[in-house]
Parts: sequence; structure tokens; C-alpha cells
Amino acid sequence: MREDQQEEHNDTRVTEFILLGFPGPQSLQMSNFMLFLIMYLLILLGNMAIILLVITNCCLHTPMYFFLCNLSFLEIWYTTASIPKILAIFLGKSRSISFTACVTQMYFIFSLGSTEHFMLSAMAYDRYLAISSPLHYNIIMDTKLCSTLAFGSWLGGFLAISILTYLVTTVSFCGTNVINNFYCNIDSWLVLSCSDTYVIERTAFVIALIVILSSCSVSFISYMYIISTILHIPNTKGQQKAFSTCSSHLVVLIIWYGSTTFLFAKPFKHQSLETNKIVNVFTLIVVPLLNPFIYTLRNKEVKDVLRHLLHFYFRKTCAR
Repeated sequence: MREDQQEEHNDTRVTEFILLGFPGPQSLQMSNFMLFLIMYLLILLGNMAIILLVITNCCLHTPMYFFLCNLSFLEIWYTTASIPKILAIFLGKSRSISFTACVTQMYFIFSLGSTEHFMLSAMAYDRYLAISSPLHYNIIMDTKLCSTLAFGSWLGGFLAISILTYLVTTVSFCGTNVINNFYCNIDSWLVLSCSDTYVIERTAFVIALIVILSSCSVSFISYMYIISTILHIPNTKGQQKAFSTCSSHLVVLIIWYGSTTFLFAKPFKHQSLETNKIVNVFTLIVVPLLNPFIYTLRNKEVKDVLRHLLHFYFRKTCAR
């Protein structure tokens, strides 16, 4: 009798979850809402501006800007998968999320996050070829290779999370359905489970190692070669300019890889969910906000295009 009751209890199926979000009074919630809203709008505007600039200007039709367009398109959907729901939580409108919506959000956030890892490594490899083999760059990094690297990044990112997402949906839940986070995170989900999650934790750990370490290795090895090449530049001013660009790229990479490694590359469930929420802010908002400015809007070609467009706009306005 007791075993039957326990089995029935363990087979509980949750139909919806409650996202706890950030604790604090309503005034703090409104402040967070305004901050996140402004950052989200900047992310959307910055990345859409990059896509429009690259599409409409032939001088930006190069492999580097092709990858940057892919990254901008990715960032728009990556943040859109989480921030609108976060904003609703801050407003106190709806903290609940259905089981299906939670799984869907989890799948897209982690798939797009994995895709970003691969895309950043492809971009680092592209920059390595451009600097180390400038004479053969256009021959090596042709349209076919660009398309293959971009498609492989998207495909690899979504396939890597498919198995994990399926495994996560097989767990049973007992008692509370409150997720101590502001989005559907795998760790927060597994904490609520009364099933044996050892296989899922190990699978998540292996996938995180493959995705993070493979892309991280390509990215940082590429930048090490880039820095080595820069050191051989005889012009000191050229060295400083190149180092300025590389250092800003490396800062973004360190924040991204550091935060994702902390969150996902661990063999067992991490219990400090409050710390995880703070680190999640960097992966979901801070890095997507920095990417357009660091990778694109600081580039000379983009500045020249923007300067030309503004000059044309003001000249046309004055003519009226």
C-alpha cells in the first residue's frame, strides 16, 4: 500500500511552473524592469542595425561581416527567448509558465547559447586566417567555407541540446513547482525533481564540456596566433590598434566562456541558485549587449558607412 502511494507520488506530472525571479520590494522590481527593458531595446536596435548595414552596403559583404550578421541574428532570438518573460515577472503580471512553454524556452535558450559558442569560434578562426594568411585569405575563406561554418554552428548548437532536452522531460516532480530563477534553467528544473537525475547531470556535463571546451580551444588558440602575429608588426601604432581590438574581443570571450563554464561545466547539480541567477544575467543580457559594440560598431568599415549615411541624411535634410 505504501509503495503504491510512493510510486503514485513519484509519477506526479506538473502542468506549470512558477518562476521566482529576483527577490525584493516592488520598487526594486520596477527598477530592474526599466534596466532590463533598456538593455533589451539596445540589444534589439544594435543587432538589427548591424544586419541592415551589412545587407544594404556592398563594402561590408565580407566573411567577417557575414559571421557578424549571423551572430546578431542569433543574439536577437537568444535574448527574445528569455527577456520578455523576465520583464513580465518584474511587472508581476505572470510568473507562471506552462510545462510545454518551459521546455520550449529551455531548448531554445540552450540551443542558441551552444550555437553562439560555435559561432564565436568560427569568427575567431576567420580573424586568424585574415591576419596570419592575408594573401590566401580570400581563397581559403570563400563563400562555401563561410556557409559551412555558419550552418555547422547552427546545426551543432541545436543538435547538442536535443538529447538533453528529451532527458529532462522524462523526470518526475514532487511537491513544489517553484523554479528559483527568472527563466527555465536545467539546474533549477532538476532541483525540483524527485527522480534519479544522475544520467541527466552526467549527460549535461559531457555536452557542456564538448561544446564549451571545443569552441573555447579554437577561439583562444586563434587569438594566441593573432597576438603572436601582431607582435611582429614593426609599426608601434599598428600594434596598439590591433591589441585594442583583440583585447576587447578577449574580454567578451572571457566573460562568455567564464560564465557558461561556471553554470554548465560541472558534474553535479549546483545548489547556490542565487549565485547562478547573477551569473545568468551576464550570459543572457550583458554579453549580447556588448557584442554589437565590441565586434561591429568599433570597426573602421562600419564607422565609415555610418558616417557616410549620416552625412547623406543631414545633407538631404538641409536641402529641404
